[in-house]
Amino acid sequence: MSVTRTVQSTSRRRAALAGTPFGLWAERHATVISVAVAMALFLYDSMNLVVQHVGLGVLSVPLLIVALVLSSALCTAYVFRRRGPWVVPVLVYAGAWGYVVLGVGLSPAPLVVLGLLLYFVGARFGWRTALLAAALAGLWVVVAAQPLLAKEYVRIGEVGVLVLAGFFLATLGLLAQSRRGHTEALQERADQLARERDAREAIAAAEERARIAREIHDIVSHSLGTMVVMADGAAQTVASSPEQAGHAMERVRDTGRDAMGEMRRMLDVLRDDSSASRSPQPGLGRLDRLVEETRQTGLRVDLHIEGEPVALPAGLDLAAYRIVQESLTNARKHGGPLLSVVTVTLSYAATELSLRIVDDGSPAATGSAAEVPWTTGHGLVGMRERASAYGGSLEAGPRSDGGFKVHAVLPIGDER
Repeated sequence: MSVTRTVQSTSRRRAALAGTPFGLWAERHATVISVAVAMALFLYDSMNLVVQHVGLGVLSVPLLIVALVLSSALCTAYVFRRRGPWVVPVLVYAGAWGYVVLGVGLSPAPLVVLGLLLYFVGARFGWRTALLAAALAGLWVVVAAQPLLAKEYVRIGEVGVLVLAGFFLATLGLLAQSRRGHTEALQERADQLARERDAREAIAAAEERARIAREIHDIVSHSLGTMVVMADGAAQTVASSPEQAGHAMERVRDTGRDAMGEMRRMLDVLRDDSSASRSPQPGLGRLDRLVEETRQTGLRVDLHIEGEPVALPAGLDLAAYRIVQESLTNARKHGGPLLSVVTVTLSYAATELSLRIVDDGSPAATGSAAEVPWTTGHGLVGMRERASAYGGSLEAGPRSDGGFKVHAVLPIGDER
């Protein structure tokens, strides 16, 4: 589970940093894009160098070969800039001065690669480093442009624009770095909130399991006490009334089986050392009283029982009662001003008991779970823990036409 969450967190972070689907695609295919840019730039620079040799006679054949090798090296270095964020800009800058030595001047390869690396340096390092890199690149542009200025191929204003463009690219890199840092901080905060939410849910589940275990403990204690009384009575009547003693021992046997089933369930949950309540635990037999108490608060509650009611094990009876009780409580607390009626339906079948609690509360409950306050609290967690403890299931959520519904299915006679 933790590995899955880590992978999901990493995917969300990459998507957040990319900003857009195109940005995420570009991030995933960064190497391919870099190779394509490098190849296109090398071909364009090669054509410029050939023109320098054939058309202008600036380069001899040996110098042309050296210039092509240098151009290839610069373009290749650009592809590996992420593996050597410090080394690659230095090597490219040194290679750019090689063009000056060859007398080529402002060739496309060093000019474009230096511009791209200025953005890269701004996005990776601090403003001092970016400012220094932009100043050094500007110095190279001014020196490399001297032959072109002498022949009036370019004007001084155009050279100034190239220098300013270098500072502009470095600034864009710094802004990208700032945005990335802000996005990372927001994503880290979101991950932290998600971890805190998971921790709260785990604590809530543990508290509910502890409460359920204490209640089951009371049931088991009561069953054991009953067994002792019945066994004592059977021992006293075994001589005078063997048949009556036999019936008593059969009840001891059945009660013991129920107690063992409840004990197994109690071992599935965490129980603390606090003192258990000595008061009797309620069941569906007290459901009419619970409904009447809720009606006295001014809320209309309709109770429907379908099928023939059957006797339930004490623990299952308590779980069903608590689910209805918690549903009524939360409907009253979170139903809103439009809440007018809650319908409770108990359906008995041969192998299961179905509980359905439906209200017509606030239309806000038709939104997401985040808009329904009690769906992430102890109430829903407790009901699910109770249903799960007896091999059942529980579904809860907003209704399409307003209000909230809870549907629990509890198997009858489950002896896990």
